[in-house]
Amino acid sequence: MTADSSPHGRLERALSSLRGLAVGDALGSQFFVPANYPLLKRRELPSAPWQWTDDTEMACSVVSVLAAHHRIDQDALALSFAEHHDFDRGYGPAVNRLLRLVREGGDWRELAAALFNGQGSWGNGAAMRIAPLGAWYADDPEQATHQAEISAYPTHQHREAVVGAMAVAAAAALVADPAGPPRPEALLDGVVALVPKSAVGAGLRRARDMLDYGDATTVAAVLGCGRRTTAHDTVPFALWSAARALGDYGQAFWTTAQVGGDVDTTCAIVGGVVAAAKTGAPPKEWLARTEPLPDWAPLSA
Repeated sequence: MTADSSPHGRLERALSSLRGLAVGDALGSQFFVPANYPLLKRRELPSAPWQWTDDTEMACSVVSVLAAHHRIDQDALALSFAEHHDFDRGYGPAVNRLLRLVREGGDWRELAAALFNGQGSWGNGAAMRIAPLGAWYADDPEQATHQAEISAYPTHQHREAVVGAMAVAAAAALVADPAGPPRPEALLDGVVALVPKSAVGAGLRRARDMLDYGDATTVAAVLGCGRRTTAHDTVPFALWSAARALGDYGQAFWTTAQVGGDVDTTCAIVGGVVAAAKTGAPPKEWLARTEPLPDWAPLSA
């Protein structure tokens, strides 16, 4: 069985992943509120509605560009990021400034390259938004990694940030296989094989070796859970968590959220990857409690 490579089939898969990403992002963001900490420990849902953050807003731009161009057009993506940039969605200060300048006519190539003294950002922003692209390319994981690499550059040009995006896209593409998601070991092995040598890659190899660990807190202490908001401190744990709970969105979410860190981002990544498979959709109740996607996003295939 091969994946539907028609634009309709690709968009349908990308939207499934996007909805999973949005729920993970929105519900995860609720656990930055101290009053909700006890709920997290008891695995109880906070009051609705759950508002999504920059993770979902930028992911909507990724899907919009894919729907319009059937590939990543960097200029269109940078423009969409800038035009739909909502300052109150939790963007980091560097990206806030970059998108404002792009909106005012600045060149994203120069602006993104100049971040952090010319090193480029190695944050987790390129990874948090990219799972729907992987689902779009379920028939071609190698192309998913290539397009994810291209997609990172308008905001994140450090190699680790780029590889983080490549890894998440590769994972989502492999999970979206119509024959069903791979075994956890096969998933992480497949991702490692698709990304270049890097700190992210080294973290993924450690994640592969820790799949038998049942204590997520211990694993997060080794791999990181986004507290530093870097790609290599975020992506390995997120993909470890997703790999261990393929087909069970709720379990994947609670395992990811309980360790803390950059919870909205780790849960957005996990939600987008797990929901790339038909068996990994978020619970309907959770979808109903999540803020609707923006009306400028492609909302149906």
